[in-house]
This record gives sequence, structure tokens and C-alpha cells, in this order.
Amino acid sequence: MSKWLQWLGHDDKDISRLNIIHVAGTKGKGSTCAFAESFLRAHGQRTGFPQKTGMYTSPHLLSPEERIRINFQPISRDLLTKYFFEVYETLKEKSPPEEFGRVPRYLQLWALVSFHTFLRERIDVAIVETHHGGEYDATNFIQHPAATVIAKLGMDHIAQLGPTIENIAWHKAGIFKPGAPAFSTFQAPSLAKVLETRAREKGVQLKFVSDETDLPDDTLKLTSHVQRQNAALALAAVESVLDRRGLKLTRDDVEVGAQQFSWPGRFQIINDDAQKWFLDGAHNDISVREAARWFADAHILLSREHNPALRVLIWSQISDQRESLEVLEILARTLKEYNVPIQHVIFSTYNEHEGSGKYIVQMLIMQDRGINW
Repeated sequence: MSKWLQWLGHDDKDISRLNIIHVAGTKGKGSTCAFAESFLRAHGQRTGFPQKTGMYTSPHLLSPEERIRINFQPISRDLLTKYFFEVYETLKEKSPPEEFGRVPRYLQLWALVSFHTFLRERIDVAIVETHHGGEYDATNFIQHPAATVIAKLGMDHIAQLGPTIENIAWHKAGIFKPGAPAFSTFQAPSLAKVLETRAREKGVQLKFVSDETDLPDDTLKLTSHVQRQNAALALAAVESVLDRRGLKLTRDDVEVGAQQFSWPGRFQIINDDAQKWFLDGAHNDISVREAARWFADAHILLSREHNPALRVLIWSQISDQRESLEVLEILARTLKEYNVPIQHVIFSTYNEHEGSGKYIVQMLIMQDRGINW
């Protein structure tokens, strides 16, 4: 990755000038990136720095341009096309004969295009999400980040990072770099120990961040425990980056950042006349539990403010890498644990040949296990 960036005309000093906040984790790293960008943008709106924020995340929800954002707005398709072909044609031209045919893989290419874009567009601060892992992640060529961040850890990408959750923590901590403060949300004791050990090995100061901060309490976006964790983690990293420049967030900056925060499709709330839609995507056990807990927290808050509402769950699963019954049961049991009533369930499928019979069987099995919908 470093060599390819050099072919594009970018060296380590150029990358360092982006003031990168590098974010790894299993659940919530995208939201943490979005919170960090929002707090920075709020500060920039008041003071002029940063004038431009950059954010690189994956995957995209609706269109590829969402992966590369400037001041939170996805770059235009024309701009993406321009920078993509600048990268592609340059690497094709400079690739020596002995390496002919060796081109960046899909995510490597996305990372290269994002950094090329940020440098060409003169971004002041960039927030970069790892793809997965950390130690051997395609984004881990960053030698001098402004800060590194570890969101909530769990079991995922076991084939590449496992087999244990401690192995996964070791990989995630690979983004720690000497001279860059490191922040993590509170983790299980065995995982915290791995992170602390890796931080000592790298000569890095690691701070575990509590969600008991001065975050505002009057916004629905921060009612859930998990989103407060993500916001607090992002806030600590942003304050550290600004502090190195002699700058500080004000309480108003924090409130504006929290209010303008948006992360479509992840812990998203949409008000539609008399209806509220709660949208989230969960791709592993910890994500499913956190999504259910988030909705449960919002349910408690809304129950205090409104008359009892009809609650409908719309659920589908597109991945064949996990047993759908197990995932659905985790969701159901977590909602039951938090005493969230669900009056109706709508099951959808992405497989037109599968039909609804599979889900009827799953409902019957869960009824036999004491879960009734």
C-alpha cells in the first residue's frame, strides 16, 4: 500500500498531514467514525478548523460514493470517477514488468482512492475505518495517525482473525502507533488485557473511555447505551486531536455535533407522520444484541412520552454464513429480556425460491422454546 501511494505521488509526510483518526473494532466503528466527523465539523463551523473533514468507511449502503465523504457528504460520482482513474491508470503505468498483472484487491483499491481523494481535496482531518482486523488491514500503512480508536470487540471474521476473541483483539490493536494516543471503549477483562499489552509493546498510552461524559441527554440519538459509548469514544479522540493544536470543543460544539449526527441504516430513527422507524443492520451476535438493546432503550423513552404504540418487527437475513434461526433467536430473547412487546412480525427474504415456509418453521421452533409472537 505504501509503495502504491508513492507511485501516486504521496509519501508518509503527506499522509500524516491528514491528521488521521484511525478506527478499528467489531461493532460501532462506523457510528464512532460518524460521531467523530460530526464533532469535528461542529467545531469547524464555529472556528474554521477543520474547514474540510474526510471520512472513509465501508461497506456502502446505497451507492459506492458513500464510502468516501467530504464534510460528511458523499463525493460526487464525477469526482469519484476522476480520482478512481487517476489511481488506476497511474498504477497500471508504473507497475514494473515483473509485477505485471498484480493490482490492488477490491478494498485496497478503495483505500487508495480515498487517500488520493483526501490529499487532492486538501482535507484537514480524516477519519478512517479499518475494513476488518487491524494489524494486516489494508488501511494500516498509516505511520503517524493523530489518534487510534478501538470500538466494541466481538467475534467476527474468525477465519482471518481468530480462532479466539483474544486473537481478534490482538489484530485490532495493530493500528496502535507510537506517538499517537489510543482510545478504547470498555472491553471484557481478557480483551482489555490484550489491548493494554499491545499498547505497552508499542509504547502507546491507551485510555479506556466511559460513556459517563458531558454528552447531552435530551437527544434520541444518544438514548441508547451503545450509541453513548460510540459518541463518548469519538469525543475523546476528537478532543485529543484538537488539543494538540491548542483547540478545544465547547459544550455547544458537542451538542451541535450530537444533534447533526447521522449514520444512515445504523441506529437510524426516521419520523414518518405518526410512525417511527428504527433501522439497523447487524452482522454478528454482538451486533444483534446491541440493535435489540438500542430499540429497547428507545422503547422505554418513548413509552414515557406517548401512549402505548403498536410495535412491528420487520426482519430479514441475507447472509448464509450464519444460521438464521440462531440470529433470530438472539434478537427475540434480547427483546424479551428487556420486556419489549412486539405485536406483529413481518419476515422477508432475499431468496425468491425460499418463500416464507422457512420462517414459519423458525417461529414454531421458537414457540417451542418459550418465545411467542
